[in-house]
Amino acid sequence: MKQLNEMTREELAAFAAETQARYDEFKSRGLTIDMSRGKPGPEQLDMAQADFAPAFAVTDYKSKSGFDCRNYGLLAGIDEAKELFAELLGVEPKNIIVGGNASLELMFSFIAQCYTHGIGGCTPWCKLDKVKFIAVVPGYDRHFGIAEYFGIEMVNVPINENGPDMDMVEELVKDPAVKGMFCVPKYSNPDGYTYSAETVERLAKMQPAAKDFRVIWDNAYIIHDLYDTSDELVNIFDAAEKYGTQDHFVEFCSTSKITFPGAGISAIAASDANIKEILERLTIQIISYDKMNQLRHAKVFPDVAALKAEMKKHAAILRPKFEAVLSVLDEELGGLGIASWHKPNGGYFISLNVNTGSAKYAGQLCKDAGLTLTGVGATFPYKNDPDDRNIRIAPSYPSVEDLKASAELLCIAVKLAAVKELS
Repeated sequence: MKQLNEMTREELAAFAAETQARYDEFKSRGLTIDMSRGKPGPEQLDMAQADFAPAFAVTDYKSKSGFDCRNYGLLAGIDEAKELFAELLGVEPKNIIVGGNASLELMFSFIAQCYTHGIGGCTPWCKLDKVKFIAVVPGYDRHFGIAEYFGIEMVNVPINENGPDMDMVEELVKDPAVKGMFCVPKYSNPDGYTYSAETVERLAKMQPAAKDFRVIWDNAYIIHDLYDTSDELVNIFDAAEKYGTQDHFVEFCSTSKITFPGAGISAIAASDANIKEILERLTIQIISYDKMNQLRHAKVFPDVAALKAEMKKHAAILRPKFEAVLSVLDEELGGLGIASWHKPNGGYFISLNVNTGSAKYAGQLCKDAGLTLTGVGATFPYKNDPDDRNIRIAPSYPSVEDLKASAELLCIAVKLAAVKELS
């Protein structure tokens, strides 16, 4: 098929009429499909429930150190949970704090600490005239939401297959008002890119003007592979150790998409200095996190090998869903010159980039026909995609059949939006 911009007026009109007819037929179906968030599907949750059944019935409430997990104490977490995350993240257990079910809450609290009390002995951000963060775009809307909540100005830096544009990042950190950046370094949200070894090295060797510059290293998809061959991500703390920049990085992860999104466990990995400051704050904030849940997780997953075995079962559920969407994108949009996308090796999203100025219209067409997507623009700070072209696809929750219908409808909407722009 010709690219749309190569079609004659008559060909384009015929293409538009056929596509409109397909859209009208979809609209008549009365669909109600929600692809707005990257939620695990019911099959995944049922699998986790079955795996955890023995752990929920546990009568031995003591950790391996003999501590009664039903009681107060062990602010940084039980030993076996710390050791599990330490193995996963490639750090020492002393550099781990195990939290509650949400790594997002840990990130928010850390930013709040920097804002109200400062970090590294520096002035609290709330007392500064301006605080800026680098926003890797397209990116995770909830990261941007944290920065917006605290009035932190965000500066967009585009991502490519190797990670953020490091020439831009290295220039921006010369400004002492730039205090940090949010990163999803493996299977980025939404593009599914993994930062290259060169990108990690350049991040590690940076010497920002701000002493309290901190990278929120959100390693949400560290073992969330769709295929047997995993993308390789260099350990940020190994890279930083060579340059003495370990304090610049605070890493976060959780079991939200391994076990239960609403009842998993999370963790912070950080340098000795950062761990000390975070724990000083946590002694005021909370007496201890849910150690019974930490114990359940440690019993089900005694080591990272057990975690990886679980993720292979998740991959078997997710892979057909991703492939169903990608197959429809190839079939419907391939060769038309109106959209591009990356086939991710893992993670939870597919990022679709359409013709400039047409994403919102395509999203509205989908909504009108019963398909709820992530709000168009949400993958950029302030929900403002300056080019109006990025659409985040979340294939994890719907069934394969619903995904095929959803992807077809989305492609039809993208075609109609492209025709509108060309006209």
